[in-house]
Amino acid sequence: MKTNRIAVIGVPSSAGARQTGQERAPFAFREAGIIDALRSTGFEVLDFGNLSPVAYRPDPGHPHAQNVELVRNVVSEVSEAFYRAASEDAVPFILGGDCTITLGAVSGLLRCDGNAGLIYFDGDVDFNDPSTTTSGIFDGMVMAHLMGRGAPELTRLGPTFPLLREDQICLFGYNNTAGWIDAPEMQLLQNSKLRKYPLEEIRNDVHFFAREATAMMEKRAERILVHFDVDVIEANDFPVADVLHSGGLPYRDAMDALRIFLSSQKVGGLVVTEFNANRDPNGQYARKLVHDLSACLPLEKLKSKIQT
Repeated sequence: MKTNRIAVIGVPSSAGARQTGQERAPFAFREAGIIDALRSTGFEVLDFGNLSPVAYRPDPGHPHAQNVELVRNVVSEVSEAFYRAASEDAVPFILGGDCTITLGAVSGLLRCDGNAGLIYFDGDVDFNDPSTTTSGIFDGMVMAHLMGRGAPELTRLGPTFPLLREDQICLFGYNNTAGWIDAPEMQLLQNSKLRKYPLEEIRNDVHFFAREATAMMEKRAERILVHFDVDVIEANDFPVADVLHSGGLPYRDAMDALRIFLSSQKVGGLVVTEFNANRDPNGQYARKLVHDLSACLPLEKLKSKIQT
C-alpha cells in the first residue's frame, strides 16, 4: 500500500551517548523548520511531537553498560511510537538522538512487517557489547544488540530474537581509518556475513554503490529502515556529529546516497542520529540538514504496509 504520509517523531535522548547535546537535536531541527520543509515536498506530514527528553549522565556503577535502564526505556518508547505512526499508514521519520534509538525503530518496524531490512549508513559499525566495550557507551553497541549479543534488556525488547539476521543488514560507509572501530569490532566485522560497503570501497562511486545496496536490500526485505548517522560525513564538512570522524564522505556525497536510499519504494522508515546541537549554537548546520533532507525525498510516494 502506497502512502504520501510521513510521521515525524522527535527522540530527544542522549541516554546511550558519551556526553550531552544529542538530546537537543530534535528541538534544533524543529526550530530549523523541518515540518514545513517536509510539507513543501508535497507529502502529508503528521507531527507526532517529541518523546520525553532524556540526557546522558555518568553511570560509574555500570562501567560496561552505562545507563542501560535509561536506554531501555527510550528504546521501548521509540518502538511504540514507530508502530503507532506506521499504523496510521505513515512512514516514520525518527529524529534523534543517539544511535540506540534505531533499536526501537527496528523493533517497531518488525511489529509491522517481519520481513524487514536495515541500511546502516554510519561511520562506525557499533559491534561492541558489554563484554568488549572500553567505554560502556551503548552508542557503540547498536549493531551487536540488533544481532542478539549484549544486554538482554535490549536484545530481548523486540518481537524477534535476534532482532535482525545478518542477511537483513547492510553496513554502508563505515570508516576504517578514523580510529573509532576497535580491534574486537574489526575481528567481528571480518567474520560477519553482513553486506559490507566500507568507505574506501564506495568513495569513488557513491552513486553506484548506493544503488547497488538499495537494490540488494529490496530483494531481501519488504520494508527497509534507513539509519543515517551524521558521523559518516567528513568532519570538516559537517562538524556537528557527536563524535567527529575525519576522512569521511563529503557532505554532498552523503546526501546523494541518502537520496538514493529514500527513493526505494520499500522504505519503511528513516532514523537520523548523532547530531550534537551543542556544536551548532547558531543553528546553521541544523538548517542545512533540514533543507537537504527534505530535498532527498523522492517524487514517488513512499510505501507503508501493516500486516495484520
